[in-house]
Amino acid sequence: MKNQIKARISPLGYALRNIGLAVALLLLGGVPVQAVEIDSSAEFAFITDYASGKILMAKDADMPMKPASMAKIMTVFITFQRIKEGGLSLDDTFLVSEKAWRKGGSKTFIEVGKQVTVSDLLHGVIVQSGNDAAIALAEGISGTEDGFAEEMNFTARKLGMLNTVFKNATGWPHPDQTTTARDLNILATAMIREFPADEYPLLYPMFAKKEFTFNGIKQGNRNPLVYGTEGADGLKTGHTEESGYGLVGSAQRRDQRVIMVLNGMTSKKQRSSESRRLVDLIFREYRHYLLYEAGEVVDRANVWLGEDAQVDLVLKDRLDLVISRAERRKMKVTLQWLDPLPAPLVKGDVVGKLVLDLPGKSNSYELLVGKSVEELGLFDRIGAALKYLIFGAGADVLANS
Repeated sequence: MKNQIKARISPLGYALRNIGLAVALLLLGGVPVQAVEIDSSAEFAFITDYASGKILMAKDADMPMKPASMAKIMTVFITFQRIKEGGLSLDDTFLVSEKAWRKGGSKTFIEVGKQVTVSDLLHGVIVQSGNDAAIALAEGISGTEDGFAEEMNFTARKLGMLNTVFKNATGWPHPDQTTTARDLNILATAMIREFPADEYPLLYPMFAKKEFTFNGIKQGNRNPLVYGTEGADGLKTGHTEESGYGLVGSAQRRDQRVIMVLNGMTSKKQRSSESRRLVDLIFREYRHYLLYEAGEVVDRANVWLGEDAQVDLVLKDRLDLVISRAERRKMKVTLQWLDPLPAPLVKGDVVGKLVLDLPGKSNSYELLVGKSVEELGLFDRIGAALKYLIFGAGADVLANS
């Protein structure tokens, strides 16, 4: 028997199937290929695919910037954690301190000395961007806002936000308070991952509410995406003189979610138009594709002296990825193995590889035997060998038929 390397281009290059995933494997690790030229008028920008983590657009993503009220996402995250752990409920109440009541900037208009529910405070922070509500949550959880800021920084380190320092619960200007677009993206990703709406329907869905009324005062959500941008369901805007206008946004279409951080814009109008433009552009250019399900037959290999003439070749895990339209056109899938495969074969044996080539990047995945194949008995092996000598290595004489 003479083994030959069998390699061919898979027709999946033009037969991809669109999918929606709750969780996907990170198949394109490292620095991604920027196949689509996307720029932004924002000073800082970082956009990712939620399921895979693939970077879809980056602009000064690791440069220091001021978070402004986008810091309140961490205040909400910690509060949600307490609720998830059972140490806090939405019906619990916190006392409003004079410090919280006096705080300037955007307000929920809570009153000093009053008990306010955690639910109302969260709505005040998320929808109205209330500084007073954020401080009331911080003091209710940690005793003081300074103590809460320490917890914010501890949580940031755990999440991998290595270039962020929080000094207060509101994002109020402080010389030492800093973050990056990448770090805020990490936080938004963690928010959605840790508190999925189907498990916690009273938590993350707060971010998509268009208005909230407290003490008879109705205020609208400052996030422009929730007003008509398809699939938008969060998260938070921010603005100070030093930070400019910023936004952490998330939208889901066709079961594909994109998370976006923009900052350093010059006006509300620019923030609104640029965030909407980028969301639509990203969803138009990038799609989530499935090549193979786990265990799905990729191809069939010939078997030498086995009870079966051929055996299925499969992948251990599902193979899916996020690619642009340009990358899809240039994608090539190659299957490689030594053919025929000598029996006996055990299900799960690695016998070859699938090579996925994209512009500037190549990944390989192990091809496994889909089922066990026993070796032929002695006399059948002799018979098959004689057929091979007489007729050659046709697939129909490699095994007992």
